[in-house]
Amino acid sequence: MSQARQSWALIIVNTDFCGSNSNTVLGTWRGARREAEQLSNTLSRLNYQVELRHNKTAKEMEELYQQECHREHGDYFVSIISSHGETGVIFGCDSEPVKLTRIFQILSSKKCPVLTKIPKIFFIQSCRGGEFDQGVMVECDSGEPEPDGFSDYLSTPPQTIVMFACSPGYVAFFNIFGSMFLQALLRVLEGEEHHLALNHLMTRINWEVAFHCQDRGTYQGSKEMPCFVTNLLQEVFPFSA
Repeated sequence: MSQARQSWALIIVNTDFCGSNSNTVLGTWRGARREAEQLSNTLSRLNYQVELRHNKTAKEMEELYQQECHREHGDYFVSIISSHGETGVIFGCDSEPVKLTRIFQILSSKKCPVLTKIPKIFFIQSCRGGEFDQGVMVECDSGEPEPDGFSDYLSTPPQTIVMFACSPGYVAFFNIFGSMFLQALLRVLEGEEHHLALNHLMTRINWEVAFHCQDRGTYQGSKEMPCFVTNLLQEVFPFSA
């Protein structure tokens, strides 16, 4: 019996930054390399063929996604990006920005037909602004929550879901052990939750970060709230190998 073709995962982690084109000084990320290697190993155990790339410039990041248009894929395409960022952009290791809409355009049905029907799943670890989330008190038996004004919907290609480490306008936290967001993703993928449908799995990550993570350093007490946008048309189970 022939073995099913493996799904594909692309992980890009930028830890060492140079250049001076950004308005802010982009520092070195300690712990990100080890975290990325853990994610690579975990996805491999879940039947993914993983490409792990370190310290790519903005142009090289675009080129990596362009290569997906000429690759055979399994049932899913997963991409994890860990870097500095701002609203709508990710920085390469040369401190040059890559617009997320540019990445999504590269993977659109018109430019990348091989991925047209394959669910495309993004986990993006980066800041989306400079605000600090102080969190709110939660009443578990309260009524319906008020709208949060979330409006940062991106022009994602069909069959795509994108999960961000934080809400629009806010910072994402990182320490010597890794990021709050990707560490929560690791815990879920290594636990029984990896069998869940993707939208339920992402909601579980939201809960993990919102209730178990807060800054204990300079910005003590600050929180982080991941969020995701999706245009998937059905439930998918990408990690239930």
